[in-house]
Amino acid sequence: MSIYTILLIVFTILSLTGLWKIFEKAGEPGWKILIPFYNFYIWLKVIKKPLWWYIFILIPFINVFMVLLMIVETVKCFNKFKLWEQALGVIFPFIYLPWLGFSETENYVDPDKRQEYKKTWIREWADAIIFAVIAATIIRTFLIEAYTIPTPSMEKSLLVGDFLFVSKMSYGPRVPNTPLSFPFVHHTLPMTTDSKSYLEWISLSYYRFGGFGDVQRNDAVVFNYPDGDTLSLKFQSNRSYYSIARKFGRENVRRNPRKFGRIIARPVDKRENYIKRCIALPGDTLQIKDSQVYINGKKAEHPGILQYQYRVKTSGISLNPRVLESLDVTDKVWNVGQGEVVITLTGEAAEKIKKIRGVKDVQRIVDPKGKWDKNTFPYDARFAWNRDNYGPIVIPKKEVTVALSTENIALYKRVIHAYELNDLQIKDGKIFINGEPADSYTFKMDYYWMMGDNRHNSADARYWGYVPEDHIVGKAVFVWLSLDSTKPLFGGRIRWNKLFRFVK
Repeated sequence: MSIYTILLIVFTILSLTGLWKIFEKAGEPGWKILIPFYNFYIWLKVIKKPLWWYIFILIPFINVFMVLLMIVETVKCFNKFKLWEQALGVIFPFIYLPWLGFSETENYVDPDKRQEYKKTWIREWADAIIFAVIAATIIRTFLIEAYTIPTPSMEKSLLVGDFLFVSKMSYGPRVPNTPLSFPFVHHTLPMTTDSKSYLEWISLSYYRFGGFGDVQRNDAVVFNYPDGDTLSLKFQSNRSYYSIARKFGRENVRRNPRKFGRIIARPVDKRENYIKRCIALPGDTLQIKDSQVYINGKKAEHPGILQYQYRVKTSGISLNPRVLESLDVTDKVWNVGQGEVVITLTGEAAEKIKKIRGVKDVQRIVDPKGKWDKNTFPYDARFAWNRDNYGPIVIPKKEVTVALSTENIALYKRVIHAYELNDLQIKDGKIFINGEPADSYTFKMDYYWMMGDNRHNSADARYWGYVPEDHIVGKAVFVWLSLDSTKPLFGGRIRWNKLFRFVK
């Protein structure tokens, strides 16, 4: 039984005990608080609130807000109108409600008979702001949250400047690791560059409520950047701290803050939000052959629009910018020689560009098998992989045991140490986990493989590995606004044909 379950049981028992005595003070039998569903009906009668409130009590997570509101109304029944008194009831109901119920000096007052309390305009505004903040926080934490697309890694499926809603309920909302934080910001306080927006006095471990389902292949998933647990404040998540450390040496980076910036750590829920497509699920075997993804030996289906880099050779002519715009080319065009450019294109656009007069050849760029890109996970020459020829690699699955050796430990080192918080050391050619020799390991979490649809312009799992289940935020479901920042405000900035669309 987890610590969350134990605390929830204890807090619930204490709160119900307090309400039992409050019901009795209000003239209702206390035992009625123990009857599911019926107890809320009686509670609404006690605080004299309309029965239509009951509708919202039945809606998951919205009912959390309703219970808080009913606690405030219960506190008012004891003539507790000060803001700090009502705040105590909301924050510590397991203490405050029993005190109201058992205290001989605290008397229940029928809401229809109590003296009207006149609020000042300051209090009116304070109540309204607090109400809005709590309601919005519950909605964005447990139900749905708005995000924007900052990079072209998902072009053309999702565009830079797309504003979308992400469903937390699709996979189940997480309990925040850092519940004490400044509302409506992610990790940094407004108008600062490096001030934390959260406090770590209370740090909760991973827990996820039940949702509508599990992550499926090809879902567009928002998740916390796995490589973002440690980062440089100078580069933020624009450049991975680990890639800098591999290039310049970990100690050199940490001892030279003027050049590399101050190095900090962030909890899971405060790492940067990324959006990619889930290509492989826990237990899947993934391989990429000449840019084609294979899952468990079969060609992967893809609902999105894929893009790759193409080398375009011409007779010396320059490609007309209007032609490129008509082909919806948004990535930078690179001149790599006389009459030769590199362009990021969809397959359809590549076929169209072949037909342009003066274009002699159009070839997709494919990094050949065996050409090792040192920046690809797991950064080991024994796995000579690159963005177009990668794997095979098996995605870790919860409760599955793998054999460990010095030959394959690079694939699992970060999982064991950083994600599942074990001490991992390699001494004299032997692997030690938590001080004990280990030749196998059983995973504690499920992991996923995320890739961008813009395959040659996406920092994804090929470069930082698996995404743990505790990093999953939610599913991208709906684009409600799309803006093209390269266009003037009143000259095409709003992409009207891209509004109000579901994410495929």
